[in-house]
Amino acid sequence: MNNWFTVKVKYTKQLENGAFKRVSEPYLLAAMTFTDAEARIYEELGAIIRGEFTVTNIARTDYHDIFQYEDSDTWYKCKISFESATEDSDKAKKVSQNFLVGAHSVKEAYDRMHESLSTMLVDFLIPSIIVSPIVDIFPYTEELDKEISRRPLLEDEPIITTGKRVYSAPGSDLDDEIEEEEEDFEETEEELDTEDLEEIDSDLDDEYSEN
Repeated sequence: MNNWFTVKVKYTKQLENGAFKRVSEPYLLAAMTFTDAEARIYEELGAIIRGEFTVTNIARTDYHDIFQYEDSDTWYKCKISFESATEDSDKAKKVSQNFLVGAHSVKEAYDRMHESLSTMLVDFLIPSIIVSPIVDIFPYTEELDKEISRRPLLEDEPIITTGKRVYSAPGSDLDDEIEEEEEDFEETEEELDTEDLEEIDSDLDDEYSEN
């Protein structure tokens, strides 16, 4: 089965001002194994990156779904948490799942997550939204799978919706128990819009109060 892998690639990149700089960029792709992920990143980036590039790290990464919007190239990693009943016990278990969503701001990522998960049958919270360094994603494609001699997988096609694509990689361990932690937003090396954070905090406070 496919899983998501984060693959870091180092190469010499030409900047907008014409200068050259050695950079390390992470990409996300669907693959069956680490070896498969390495083979596929060379297939995907071979026609994109000029010159040589080196794969410096490959790590399995759990994402439940990826919501790609055509109007945004920035990715936000969103964690949701909810309670799920277990068969062996009457006590509900706290579950967390990670998603990627394309958006222009934290608030838009928050809104798009609620829009995309509006059909969930349980109430959920969004305790964390952070900017992801992921440069691009490469979901499973049957054509590439045949090229590098991988067997076809079931349920592999993305669900297409208006202005948005949803990608899943069956086989990931999605239902990890969430540890008790302060439910706040984290910042990455990129600066987040203060006004966006204030608006999203207000939305979350209202949601937590209702629950």
